[in-house]
Amino acid sequence: MAPVLHLKDITVAFGGQKLLDGAELSVNAGDRVCLVGRNGSGKSTLLKIAAGLMEADGGTAFVQPGAVVRYLAQEPDMSGFATTRDYVEAGLDLHDDPNRSYYLLGHLGLDGTENPATLSGGEARRAALARALAPRPDILLLDEPTNHLDVTAIEWLEGELKASRGALVLISHDRRFLENLSRITVWLDRGRTHRLERGFASFETWRDEMLEKEETERHKLERRIAAEEDWVRYGVSGRRKRNVGRLDRLRGLRTERRDQIRQLGTVKMEAAEGAGSGTKVIDAKGVAFSYGEREIVQDFTMRIHRGDRIAIVGPNGAGKTTLLKLLIGELQPQKGNVKLGQGLLMAQLDQKRSKLHPEQSLAAAVTDGSGDTVMVAGKPRHVMNYLQDFLFTPQQARTPVKVLSGGERARLLLAKLFATPSNFLVLDEPTNDLDLETLDLLEEVIADYQGTALLVSHDRDFLDRVATSIVLAEGDGRFTEYAGGYADMLFQRGEAAPERPEARKAAKADKPAEKRVRASAPKMNFADAHALKVLPEKIAAAEREIARLEKVLSDNGLYARDRVQFDRLSADLARLREIKDADEERWLALEMAREALEAG
Repeated sequence: MAPVLHLKDITVAFGGQKLLDGAELSVNAGDRVCLVGRNGSGKSTLLKIAAGLMEADGGTAFVQPGAVVRYLAQEPDMSGFATTRDYVEAGLDLHDDPNRSYYLLGHLGLDGTENPATLSGGEARRAALARALAPRPDILLLDEPTNHLDVTAIEWLEGELKASRGALVLISHDRRFLENLSRITVWLDRGRTHRLERGFASFETWRDEMLEKEETERHKLERRIAAEEDWVRYGVSGRRKRNVGRLDRLRGLRTERRDQIRQLGTVKMEAAEGAGSGTKVIDAKGVAFSYGEREIVQDFTMRIHRGDRIAIVGPNGAGKTTLLKLLIGELQPQKGNVKLGQGLLMAQLDQKRSKLHPEQSLAAAVTDGSGDTVMVAGKPRHVMNYLQDFLFTPQQARTPVKVLSGGERARLLLAKLFATPSNFLVLDEPTNDLDLETLDLLEEVIADYQGTALLVSHDRDFLDRVATSIVLAEGDGRFTEYAGGYADMLFQRGEAAPERPEARKAAKADKPAEKRVRASAPKMNFADAHALKVLPEKIAAAEREIARLEKVLSDNGLYARDRVQFDRLSADLARLREIKDADEERWLALEMAREALEAG
């Protein structure tokens, strides 16, 4: 089958630095492709080339003649249009149904009469999404379509895209969205693309395997270099011709290693936690707030304790941010009262990213212009070193905020947030513009945070991973609390939560083991109970030793200096990994048995 879109050997360079280096993208009719990669890896650039909005420095771009291609612009140009409906209908062909513009705009929270000049950034993005969807294109190219959409709109968009017959190429940070829609994954990494003929649910395991294989190959290369260097130093120097050949080979190996582009670093996050707050963090009773005749919050009562992770969820315009401001004291309730606990140290991230000044340097933004040092986890850090934890170079640290991309601005705000001593995190749409790796780490930081977190988010996967309870906007100013994450909330409301692909896979893989545990262990004996208690510390100790051995073996000169020690430590590392894996499997089986006994 001939592809409807094919990009081959695409190269793009900025300032002498290659962003894309031989990238490829092939899309057949009806394909569902997700394009993933780090912020700044060139995903949006590749999508613009596919849309014909940008020319590559090299390579070829083919679109099947007559195919209708639509692209969701990050910053749509709506100049010259009187209303949003005019803007959407301008993207239709003569044979397209003009009433579809009403349908799409309505589901995206617009009525078609809005003046484009007065739209917020989020409203403009929703209008651009309606324009991209309106003609039912053969190829739909979407760059972060869920930004500025609430959960209801995201779920509607999923249904709309699933029902479409055209091909889809999708960039998104929303895991659940990617899992539900994609069938093919294209990973853009260090300028090159790698294709997986499965959806996003399989991507992260596959990516980790590829990176592990790459690291193994790199170690093999370094061993070969060490062996060649050893021969050059101690080999028979009289064999001139052979020496010259081996020296040439050594130079070639060194060039190969130098030319290797290593995997980008990972963001390092650590919240600067302040002194502990009291047990009671927020006590809200009978809170009500209105704008004119419209009730935004009515008769809301809730108590938040230290360690809670509360997520406020609901449609855009339902009052989520208003409720958040009432709870943290930025707004005063018109009825009822809100009491904040003693000793609260609040660190806040707002969705408008208003705490960044465009002309300020990155370093000054993090330190608030007060020197070159920040306190992180009670220890002083030089701001240049601290910014490197968030993947900013020392050169970038002196550049103004205004030159940053959306993803870089998001990382800078997290750097600023986590350099602020706190015991209470307030996060309004924290996942916007974060790449998946950074989002992973943010989830870990929030999960390990010793204080309290109050957040607003539309990211269902993020909510399932971090929230201890969901506060849902039910409409007409009513909010209801549900224990657990987003899927738990749907279950409690009697709504079917779609099972995630990897969850089904894990359940299938674990089912036989679970049956064996329950059949063979109707009660837990002393040995199993003791193992369940001590195995976590044993596994943690093994992980520490593995990390130590990996650090020792990462010394490139060890192989040449002491081959015996290198081989011994490598064998120890392999054996320790096997033991740790076996202990983890045993702990999991015992934990499942314990849960089965408690449930029974």
